[in-house]
Amino acid sequence: MPRFRLVISLLCICVAARPAIAEEPANAKPKQFIYVLHLVPRLYADAAWTAEDKMALSRHFARFQRAIETRELILAGRTAEAGDKTFGIAIFEAADEAAARKFMESDPAVVSGLMTADLHPFAVALQRKNP
Repeated sequence: MPRFRLVISLLCICVAARPAIAEEPANAKPKQFIYVLHLVPRLYADAAWTAEDKMALSRHFARFQRAIETRELILAGRTAEAGDKTFGIAIFEAADEAAARKFMESDPAVVSGLMTADLHPFAVALQRKNP
């Protein structure tokens, strides 16, 4: 009977300690995400862009430049197609999905209504080294 109590006690300790073991350490490696950007239909034609739209796009690009400098953004770009076929992507790192969503939703192109965005968990499997 004492052996049975010992096993039960150890089992209870393991079960109680498991959530603490499963928690990520404070310095956990950031997770990778991708968000896909789509122009709103009113901007499919180049002539439709207002000065205000162009300023918001400049803020969007400047933000990406800063995120590259801080090593938050891995890469960003867009397709070379016109109109409804064009889209952009941003691959970046964030602590968790909430932080990733905040990064995406505070993009000046999204805030200003130039683009819509969809967030996806992502993992870079291979990456060419830059010279």
